[in-house]
Amino acid sequence: LLNKANKIIGKLSVSEGGVSGTVADPMKIFKKAIENNAVGVILCHNHPSGNLKPSEADISLTKKMKDGGKLLDIQVLDHIIIGQENYFSFADEGLL
Repeated sequence: LLNKANKIIGKLSVSEGGVSGTVADPMKIFKKAIENNAVGVILCHNHPSGNLKPSEADISLTKKMKDGGKLLDIQVLDHIIIGQENYFSFADEGLL
């Protein structure tokens, strides 16, 4: 969660995955963002397999968050996937 100066004002864990995946609920994320007066968010999760390619669920969540953020004036600045020794950034790849 970020303020207007893009300073971190909060961190939250919205989901803990199992062996094959997890579900992140945009409503829960935006609820926390609103409660903390955040104007921006950066999404981040890991791929324990080390495969950095975004899944369809990753792409779908990013789109939902971006679209919802537009309605709420909460900017989604990035969605980062952490691998074993590298990362994938939706922003760096021009996917936001």
